[in-house]
Amino acid sequence: MEIVEINTDTINLDQFLKWANIVMSGGEAKYLIQEGKVEVNREIELKRGKTLKDGDIVHLIEEDKTFKVSRG
Repeated sequence: MEIVEINTDTINLDQFLKWANIVMSGGEAKYLIQEGKVEVNREIELKRGKTLKDGDIVHLIEEDKTFKVSRG
């Protein structure tokens, strides 16, 4: 599991994917999320605007990569 530090109290899922360099663009983030390829706290998340906070776990299903949101 990779720890990704954010510098705000919360971050939207699509912004987090870009911040963590998981995707290169908002369009790519939108595609992954809408196709059901991203889990947040073990549940498939279909909303780009899902609010993440310290301690949340983001999992990319196809790549089997896991990231933990950390408030730096």
